[in-house]
Amino acid sequence: MELKELAMALAIWLWAIWPGLWIWFIGKWALEALWRNPEASSKIQSLAILCIALAEAVAIYALVIALIIGFAM
Repeated sequence: MELKELAMALAIWLWAIWPGLWIWFIGKWALEALWRNPEASSKIQSLAILCIALAEAVAIYALVIALIIGFAM
């Protein structure tokens, strides 16, 4: 029982911390790009939102994997 809970915690922690960091990096880079070129705000904003959504999908996959470990094994 303890090994299953440890595997669930590691799946969530390892695969949820990286998307959080990438979302922070994307936001930082988008703000820097907006500061340098304010005229391109619509393109930068749409690309940043797309990249954040793709990074967040990795965290959702981690949740699914953790739930599979928890309920199927």
